[in-house]
Amino acid sequence: MTRITVIGSGFGALTAIRKLRAADRELVIDVIAPRPELVYYPSTIWIPTGLRKPEDVVVNLEAFFRRTGVNYHQASATGLKDGARTVLTDAGEVTNDGLIIASGGRFMKKLPGIEHAITPCEGVEAAVKIRDRVAEMQGGTIAFGFAGNPKEPTAMRGGPVFEFMFGIEQHLRSRGDRDRFRLIFFTPAPKPGNRLGPKAVDGLLREMKRRDIETHLGHKLKGFEADKVTTEGGEFGADLIVFMPGMTGNAWFDNTDLPRSDGGLLKANAQCQVEGQDKVYVAGDSGSFPGPDWLPKQAHMADLQAEAAVKNLLGEFRGDTPGATFKPELICIVDTKTSGILVKRTEKNNVMLPSTPVFHWAKRAFEWWYLRKYR
Repeated sequence: MTRITVIGSGFGALTAIRKLRAADRELVIDVIAPRPELVYYPSTIWIPTGLRKPEDVVVNLEAFFRRTGVNYHQASATGLKDGARTVLTDAGEVTNDGLIIASGGRFMKKLPGIEHAITPCEGVEAAVKIRDRVAEMQGGTIAFGFAGNPKEPTAMRGGPVFEFMFGIEQHLRSRGDRDRFRLIFFTPAPKPGNRLGPKAVDGLLREMKRRDIETHLGHKLKGFEADKVTTEGGEFGADLIVFMPGMTGNAWFDNTDLPRSDGGLLKANAQCQVEGQDKVYVAGDSGSFPGPDWLPKQAHMADLQAEAAVKNLLGEFRGDTPGATFKPELICIVDTKTSGILVKRTEKNNVMLPSTPVFHWAKRAFEWWYLRKYR
């Protein structure tokens, strides 16, 4: 009987589980994750402004695991052995005939003083911390920024920073004290949001100007203090710093023989195979994939990569040569709490539709539609 192990419980991992089970009711599927839950990160942007509570964006997966008939192992992966046929965890070993790694990425915390910044996509706790800090502030400066992995251009997640920033700016307006706050957006990139496409860059800068958000662009970051952001182009004070660093691979990758990219992610081919490995696949933030330099690290891309990984892995068990690939596609709604900007980018097109309440409600509707599979 074929046994497949999936590492993770995020978007790519859950899509892999659903596709595996739909393809074969007899498969033995082992799932390894520290907690049986999905954090729906796209909605954490609404926690600081009160549109969502922590319990709204965390889905308990125990019922989903029962419905799909998987063996859930509450553990963290620590390494691999036997040519990746055995996963080492902090709760024992799990053997497999095929492996899909979807355990996410890890934020790079190398900048001096980075402990003074809150990394919003680290989890619900970070969003709650931002909420509480904003709630207690009666004025001051809030700085929002992001950076990348210089050795891995695609290993960055800047989009949510715009959403936290625009949402909090709108929230302050609704509180009636926006005039007491100075908001600053900073990034080493001279064109913020460039991976979303040229139209998005212009649109985001216009939105920031319209909302009286200052910018500090194109200067390499040097570090943080409790009340200060320092760059090679100068420094500025900040009472609250919301910052998204670049991403790299999980620490447990070091205890494997899997090939790594220069940026520390698992090196994959267009079929989502980990290069040179037998029946080992990767999806989402864990992998470094061929494609355009704007290839996004987002849930939608993880889902597409997981689908390709499942098709190819199951095909290998039938003796087929892996041939399924994923479509490089970026699609998102940059939310502002009451409206949203739609951005879509493919290798052929780049579309940006201006801010409207329709897109805000579309984002909320998509949240319901997506999570109903797991609730």
